[in-house]
Amino acid sequence: MGKNLSIATISLLLVLASTNAQQVFDVKSYGAQPNADITQALTKAWKAACAVAGSKVVISAGVYKLGLVTLLGPCKGAIEFNLQGTLEAPLDVASFNGKDAWVFFQYIDGLTVSGGGVFDGKGQQAWQRNTCNKDKNCNILPFNIRFDYVTNSIVQGITSKDSKFFHINLFECKKLQLQHVTITTPGDSPNTDGIHIGHSSQINITNANIGTGDDCISIGDGSQDITVNQVTCGPGHGISIGSLGRYQNEQPVSGIRVIGATLSNTDNGVRIKTWPSSTSGVASDIHFENVIMNNVANPIIIDQNYCPNNQCSNQSPSKVKINNVSFKKISGTSSTKEAVNLICSKSVPCQQVVLSDIDLAYKGGGGSATSTCANVQPAVSGKQNPPACTNKL
Repeated sequence: MGKNLSIATISLLLVLASTNAQQVFDVKSYGAQPNADITQALTKAWKAACAVAGSKVVISAGVYKLGLVTLLGPCKGAIEFNLQGTLEAPLDVASFNGKDAWVFFQYIDGLTVSGGGVFDGKGQQAWQRNTCNKDKNCNILPFNIRFDYVTNSIVQGITSKDSKFFHINLFECKKLQLQHVTITTPGDSPNTDGIHIGHSSQINITNANIGTGDDCISIGDGSQDITVNQVTCGPGHGISIGSLGRYQNEQPVSGIRVIGATLSNTDNGVRIKTWPSSTSGVASDIHFENVIMNNVANPIIIDQNYCPNNQCSNQSPSKVKINNVSFKKISGTSSTKEAVNLICSKSVPCQQVVLSDIDLAYKGGGGSATSTCANVQPAVSGKQNPPACTNKL
């Protein structure tokens, strides 16, 4: 016991020593003032902090204007971005010069983003100009926060508000945790996905509260070993794998677990979506469990004919192979009669799909909830409300 205690004590002392050794770079020391533009001050503070092993950039309480900024690594050691105040993005999209991110963290190992502050994307004007729901070749608007090639890192306690496009985007990230993150935009704000993950692995999202105008969480190609735990979603389009199959050379998606989510008044629940006339792909080892639906349209859905606003060709079935998928302990209320909708590809039917302990009530008129299946024969266990595959296409 004594030996264990001494090891624990030594470990704690080492942690405290490293914490005390953390060098602080306050943006006010670089000329930052509340209610003024701090782009240059933040850029200078970050550059100085990045050159030191064990550093912390601090933006204290207050409201600050911030232009687009790239916070670039690699740094000498672990670095913390501590936002206690509110950052406000430029209103005018033109000021971004076609760049797709407002605050961009890139090539960093050992990043902490913390402080309880707010990234306010000021997206209201941009939403009115968004044409992406009609034009698949539309200009991409800026994400609030983008993480590229960020590893062994944690994002905790921050708020992303009113992003012009996606709120938080992960690309080529590994071993990144997002904890107690709040994302908020109106339900009618287009393409404001809460957290989008692509080409990333070992990502954990825990205790997030997301309300948005698109998917609360969307998981794109190349995503491996993603865990989503205790997330609340609404408004929004639900939690989605995909869309997949739209572009050439997409990477497989596997090892996705969504556990303990609550979705309220969303356009979809838990969803896998792939495009018809698609390139080949694979989505496997995907599991949804302990999910509560409150007045959700399409609570459980596999849609391999995903084609929003007829932006695609329906001439051939999807070639994305879906297998080893489970929906377990999913309960609550559906705002549509079709509570379970498993529409798989005629070309590559879904395999190893499990429905277990499903209890979804429909409160509207015209009878009780139904379940529709196409090109899939799910394994069924436990309660089934509605009965599995009431309608077969």
